[in-house]
Amino acid sequence: MKIRLFVAAANIGFMFLVVGGIAVQAAEIKVLSSNQMKEVMEDLGPKFERATGHKLAITFAGLGIVVKRVQGGDTVDVVIIPREGIDGFVKDGKAAAGNVTVVARSRGLGVAVRKGAPKPDISSPEALKRTLLAAKSITYGNPAGGGGSAKHFARVLDRLGIANEMKSKTVFSPGGAGAGLGKFVANGGAEIGVHQYHELIPVAGIDLVGPLPGDLQEINVLSAAIMTGAKDAGASKALVNFLRTPEAAAVIKAKGMEPG
Repeated sequence: MKIRLFVAAANIGFMFLVVGGIAVQAAEIKVLSSNQMKEVMEDLGPKFERATGHKLAITFAGLGIVVKRVQGGDTVDVVIIPREGIDGFVKDGKAAAGNVTVVARSRGLGVAVRKGAPKPDISSPEALKRTLLAAKSITYGNPAGGGGSAKHFARVLDRLGIANEMKSKTVFSPGGAGAGLGKFVANGGAEIGVHQYHELIPVAGIDLVGPLPGDLQEINVLSAAIMTGAKDAGASKALVNFLRTPEAAAVIKAKGMEPG
């Protein structure tokens, strides 16, 4: 997404607030973000551009793909992904610990069924196990794609001791994870879908059963890291600061997550 908008006079004061009182020239900020922040950034991106005059070039991908791209030498200014990936960048010297900021927290993984279908019992790990074994088919993100939630649910199946039994019942959505997975369930592609709760909320045609029970759940802490090779550290910092404003917090909540 590349949006080229310039600061309006009415927003000049806000621009100074965002960048900490230091005027900067408009810059293009290259952002690499996990899909978990896609809806948030598509909403906040234009607002940030209008407020500061900076331009954003954002690429969205799964956690594993983002990490591989950065490790492979892709040059970006800001990376927004779950903290587990950021920690690796800090260890490798690709980002400084002081330039990492928590911006949002997910609500974890949720279970969905086609709208109007009976809602199965997932109130406990044992109940979830019985539900999955009784299901004709399930879908979740393909772990081969490197997504953190997909890998976590694969570990959940292992922990429940039903990984082998579920292989023949698992159908991966051709539309990928996120909204594509939800639509796959809505269209009858699978009886049960498991994915990030906040990404399933806006999908029409499904009913959310609830979150994974107890300690089977995993809450992602999403952080923004200004990379060591950022071309304009000031502009990058302005973006990170913007993601911590009350306006950004309202959008993050509206999209089903909690502000950092």
